Amino acid sequence: MNVRRRMLPVGWYPGAAKECEREIDDFLAGFEAPKGNWIAGVAPHAGWGFSGRAAARVIKTLSSGRNVDRVVIFGGHLPGGHSPIAYMEDAWETPFGTQDSDAEFAYRLVNEGYASPANRNFSDNTIEIQVPLVRYFFPDSKIIAVHSPSSENAMDLSRTVKSFLDEKGLTAVFLGSADLTHYGPSYGFSPKGTGSSSLKWVKEENDRLLIEKAIAMNATDLIREAVIRQNTCSAGPIASVIEIARLNGINQGKLLDYYTSYDVLPGPSFVGYAAIVY
Repeated sequence: MNVRRRMLPVGWYPGAAKECEREIDDFLAGFEAPKGNWIAGVAPHAGWGFSGRAAARVIKTLSSGRNVDRVVIFGGHLPGGHSPIAYMEDAWETPFGTQDSDAEFAYRLVNEGYASPANRNFSDNTIEIQVPLVRYFFPDSKIIAVHSPSSENAMDLSRTVKSFLDEKGLTAVFLGSADLTHYGPSYGFSPKGTGSSSLKWVKEENDRLLIEKAIAMNATDLIREAVIRQNTCSAGPIASVIEIARLNGINQGKLLDYYTSYDVLPGPSFVGYAAIVY
């Protein structure tokens, strides 16, 4: 079996199953997943110590009360002009054991020109950080992992993915991996200076505007404003899940959680995290 091995160090997520399970229990303490047939979500992708709470709550909500054939993870960090990137391996390594992936699906995306293959040495946190959580909540589902570019091609990718799934009669849930505003000297983005006023601006204006567009499912404006406002590192995955939700007759999302890395560890540089479901 061709397995994609772990590339992120232990600081991103634990190395042992028991430690992962303990952290997941902490993330879900006091949380009750909203009732409904949730099929898609947006989850952040920093290390679990920062974004794990939001990500776990999204994936828990998607898993509530049902099994699906596939979990499609749309990864980020792709510029608008890049083609999607698909992972071709048969499985992913996780602390909970290997998680099967749909290599045949990935090969079709690549062979028919819809994506480029991910190099064996390609390392990106936006998908890998989610895989152990998917393994925990969806142990019997296969993963389809593909990066979405920050352009309207992200919606084209969703339409292709849905068409391929429908052809085979496969059920699925869809996860878009995206952080919000990266603010401060570490990220070279400080339009409102420093101090409490900058944190207030990120929370109440910059991130809020992106969240409102995501909930209203306005993917085109979200992509355009992400370039102008720099309020997400990965507009493509958000646009992909919005389009998937739209194709399934959904017209509004729901915000489960929002906070910033400053709320976890205060500092001059911080990142926003939103948990959204459709």
